[in-house]
Amino acid sequence: MLKEDLLQIYARNFRKNWELQAITDYTTGESLTYGDFARRIARTHLFFKECGIRQGDKIALLGKNTISWVVTYMATITYGAVIVPILQDFNPQDALHIVNHSDSLMLFVADSVWENLEFDKMHKIKVAMSLDDARVLAEHPDNSGKAMKAIAALPRKFAKMYPKGFHPEHVCYPLMHKDALAEINYTSGTTGFSKGVMLTHNNLCGNVVFGMRSHLHYRGSRCLSFLPLAHAYGCAFDMLVPLAVGTHITLFGKLPSPKALLKALGEVRPNLILCVPLILEKVYRNQIVPAISTPAMKRLVRLPLLNKAVFSKIRRKLVDAFGGEFEEVIVGGAPLNPEVEDFLYKINFPLTVGYGMTECGPLISYTPWRKFIPGSSGRVLPDIMQAKILSDDQAHIPGEICVKGENVMKGYYKNRKATEAVLDKDGWLHTGDMGTLGADGTVFIKGRYKTMILSANGQNIYPEEIEAKLNNMPFVAESLIVERDKRLVALVYPDYEAMDRQGVTSDMLPEIMEKVTAELNKLVAPYERIDRIQLIASEFEKTPKRSIKRYLYNA
Repeated sequence: MLKEDLLQIYARNFRKNWELQAITDYTTGESLTYGDFARRIARTHLFFKECGIRQGDKIALLGKNTISWVVTYMATITYGAVIVPILQDFNPQDALHIVNHSDSLMLFVADSVWENLEFDKMHKIKVAMSLDDARVLAEHPDNSGKAMKAIAALPRKFAKMYPKGFHPEHVCYPLMHKDALAEINYTSGTTGFSKGVMLTHNNLCGNVVFGMRSHLHYRGSRCLSFLPLAHAYGCAFDMLVPLAVGTHITLFGKLPSPKALLKALGEVRPNLILCVPLILEKVYRNQIVPAISTPAMKRLVRLPLLNKAVFSKIRRKLVDAFGGEFEEVIVGGAPLNPEVEDFLYKINFPLTVGYGMTECGPLISYTPWRKFIPGSSGRVLPDIMQAKILSDDQAHIPGEICVKGENVMKGYYKNRKATEAVLDKDGWLHTGDMGTLGADGTVFIKGRYKTMILSANGQNIYPEEIEAKLNNMPFVAESLIVERDKRLVALVYPDYEAMDRQGVTSDMLPEIMEKVTAELNKLVAPYERIDRIQLIASEFEKTPKRSIKRYLYNA
């Protein structure tokens, strides 16, 4: 267990940074100082108390990134209750299942989501509260109107508790056992089953302490939060760590299209950027590739004395486009396309790739960009996590990655069978990812254990590696490699945007894909060659976290 206590970190920091800006909503311009933020948390604590909420009770949270969302999350864990953040992209049936399965007693929900939910099907929810305006949306008759009464009396009772105002010395949070449950985060994996990951105060603290020690954020730094905070990656490093050190968080709160996001980055000028591969890959494909693909540019890049100048200019433009004042871009959540990574490394763009999973809240490995090894996912967190590879030679022969340490979850909520399938008796978490591990703790990921295909001659085939190459081919938007009659087939969703730009029609695609097949098969090992490309009419169905639901396409 860590020496540091999660809730005391926040209590100290809120008192220390009382006058600093804590959170701003990019869309509305609403802003809170750390003092304002602590005051909102205290009012929410009083509301919980009046409603009969106790430590350990579950509170569900469903909506996009807003100040109210952040207040609710932080108020819940600093009260000693258990937060159940739900991605707003879950369909209503899945969201309802999570609310019920988690045994949540209270639900905070955005109005736009609430209109698609059925309160009478929520088994244990006593009251549903609006994240938009803090009104009571629905209350169970057995609750005797406690929530309505609490809301009405809240201003008077809060003023009575703090007659001279709410000041730094009033910020005091309970001492929770480090193994106490803080959060249940439901995965949206590609296998089709959602499991409730139980994260303790110590699990969250492990991520926060590493972020503080690494100075990822720092007092007075700026952060643009555009990843969903209901996802462990964004939650830990766009919210929990920044709030632990005095960072100013700006909540983007919109769908992060490259155009809108680049505009916001230019205005906020964050000092650290958390990103998923999709965003970087779109910027690369839509802005960089067209610029470097002109005949004149191709000639310049081939000249040794000029290509450095060309790359330097591209780097400067890209850095400026991302706000110009960031230390690095940390990519996580999914593998980054190797071609994109290679190019960004070539131009010395400050990029690093981390590795994690919800079950570790999320971080397992990370390396600062100046020490980052291309193709890797950083080093296992020192003093926080351990890793091993289930193979005879973990540095060279891929095997399943297993991890152990402060960040590893307590288990899956009300699912002993699933917990025992991934957590062994010695505390090692079997990640399901295949990879190798360098002597210095650097992780190299090959793919998922469950998606690995065994070839006829006994070779391990990792579909993700073939897909990464195929996704760089002309007119390929996304792809999946599947096995059909012991042959590899590539399912491809075409890049219609690129087709429109270049005047390519649908009837031309079969011939183009034959050429793509030939080119791809030159780039892969003989046992990785695909038999054919099968075009699909619609985008692959995705989880709320934007991973392809592979299980739907393996039949």
